[in-house]
Amino acid sequence: MKRLHVHVGVTDLAASIRFYTGLFAAEPTVVKPDYAKWMLDDPRVNFAISVGRCGAGVSHLGVQAETADELAEVSARLERAGRPVLAEGSTTCCYARSEKSWISDPDGVVWEAFHTLGEATRYGTPPALASLRRADEPETAASPAAACC
Repeated sequence: MKRLHVHVGVTDLAASIRFYTGLFAAEPTVVKPDYAKWMLDDPRVNFAISVGRCGAGVSHLGVQAETADELAEVSARLERAGRPVLAEGSTTCCYARSEKSWISDPDGVVWEAFHTLGEATRYGTPPALASLRRADEPETAASPAAACC
């Protein structure tokens, strides 16, 4: 069963962890010096926050697949969406090893489709998402080129 993913940039990690722990009535499942994540079942969401990588606010959205077959299904949907897709493949992001692809909607909202394969000891490097912009789109702070993992 797939899970919605939301990644938010924050300015004060400790304050944000307290806030979201209260909001979700659950402790984070992962806490690092610059990152926290809640794997919630109600609502079914992978909600992550990080500090120091993006400005405050929604960084990107995604669909997390639980199996390779689900990821193939979601990846096929990306291909049919009619926008450029960045097939990143095997990568390390958000202290996890994953297989993933990226796309942006017509307004530049960045989405990822991914399957987590295991934990990692480092945050990872954000992908080069500039290729997701249309040629006629100017680059802005909200454009995919400015998005982060």
